[in-house]
Amino acid sequence: MTNNNDQLHVVFGASGGAGNAIVHELVRRGKRVRAVNRSGKADVPQGVEIVRADANNVEQVRAVCADASVAFHAVNVSYPYWFEALPIFMDNLIDGAAAANARLVYIDNLYMFGKGQSPMKESHTHRPTARKGELRQQLAETLLAAHQSGKVQATIGRGSDFYGPGATDAMLGDRVFLAAMSGKTVQTIGDLDVPHTYTYVPDFAKGIVTLGERDEALGRAWHIPNAETLSTRQMLTMIFEEVERPYKVQVAPTFLVTLLGLFDPMMRELKEMLYEFESPFIVDHSDYAHTFGDFTPTPHREAIRETAAWFRQQNQAGDKQ
Repeated sequence: MTNNNDQLHVVFGASGGAGNAIVHELVRRGKRVRAVNRSGKADVPQGVEIVRADANNVEQVRAVCADASVAFHAVNVSYPYWFEALPIFMDNLIDGAAAANARLVYIDNLYMFGKGQSPMKESHTHRPTARKGELRQQLAETLLAAHQSGKVQATIGRGSDFYGPGATDAMLGDRVFLAAMSGKTVQTIGDLDVPHTYTYVPDFAKGIVTLGERDEALGRAWHIPNAETLSTRQMLTMIFEEVERPYKVQVAPTFLVTLLGLFDPMMRELKEMLYEFESPFIVDHSDYAHTFGDFTPTPHREAIRETAAWFRQQNQAGDKQ
């Protein structure tokens, strides 16, 4: 693909953590960017066009893709709505990108790898052990089938559990950083001492934008590079050290998550994914590194410092309102 900065790059889900980071990375590379979400409002750099559109509406998707060269699919909803919404989003984004003859880059996770498939390599056969993993596998297969049929040029970039600026609704999101900053006990799940790969969102965006630029990326999924895999306890320790608060963490037992799931749809969906935090969950990105070059991900301590600074800034802005 010709690396022409006059080409338009459209980011769906631009107010989410991953989508917003992709917008910023595109701007950093001098690209022309259209940020799309349902509100038409987003914290984006100057010069970015912000458009209101709903990924549920194929005509709106087609309209905002009309003059695009690359479209990024970073649209998501909360767990209870996945099975209703995500297949529609995928079909509509494929349709919109195809109509514009635009390349489609899909932001994905690792749920299609089931329990016991760690380290997870890009070449491994998918063996999902959860309904949401089966759905994610189906969505990726839908996109790659559209690519193979010639309907749309497509590629997939996968990351693990996000953290970083804008990643508020994440395992290491506001419930961890804000609680730690205020000296409260952080509530979490799983075995804190098993290795777990965490993905720093700005690094993920860097890898995703590269996929949109390179012809070698087409027709398959890639694991975006991450910093060294540590345990969740090591990550939490660095967070408390960064905010200069004593380490206070409480792990919810599995039976409690199960009990809460009887009444809370979100907890019910979370229980299905507990396996990711109860046994090693390690991402291998060797295919990406071999093909595109192994860029150096941000060390976790530096990434945590930047994330904590972002949350402080958000708190201060909220206090002034």
